[in-house]
Amino acid sequence: MISPVFLLFLVLPLVSAQTYHWGPCPDPKVQPNFNIQQYLGKWYEIEKLPASFERGKCIEANYAVRSDGTIRVLNSQFYKDKVRTAEGTAVVQDPREPGKLGVSFSYFTPYSPYWILTTDYSGVSVVYSCTDILRLFHVDYAWILGRARILPAQSVLYAKHLLATEGVDVFRMKATDQSGCKD
Repeated sequence: MISPVFLLFLVLPLVSAQTYHWGPCPDPKVQPNFNIQQYLGKWYEIEKLPASFERGKCIEANYAVRSDGTIRVLNSQFYKDKVRTAEGTAVVQDPREPGKLGVSFSYFTPYSPYWILTTDYSGVSVVYSCTDILRLFHVDYAWILGRARILPAQSVLYAKHLLATEGVDVFRMKATDQSGCKD
């Protein structure tokens, strides 16, 4: 049997570019009566907690319904002089809580939480994801998204306050460079 301490030392290098904390994931409230149809389309990343898979600039996500009813997620970023994309699939895992999506970017990985904490559908969205590692520690991801590349400072402050109120540590959130991007 693998000891939890050994597993911890094995996994820590994988999460070094992430935000991790001791204990289980928080359980924030999600957008009541979330409407996926209104959420579809393009969202720009305004700020985020560090994520090893997002190191570029001009980061955006585009959501569209596929013929099988799943959601196509097309993320793009400008990194090392190239536009790089990643395509994934999002699903509503429980129709009673449609704001709790699951998303996967590989056929070989399970769906990860992608929870819409709040959105007005036309301006701002606050998204949270967390992976629990044996209830010893968890890895946080959080995004503030906008329908425009730049949001008013008040909207960003509101989003950070909401995350903090729900138990998410926003200290390491960083603004995404959206300057010089092509639409």
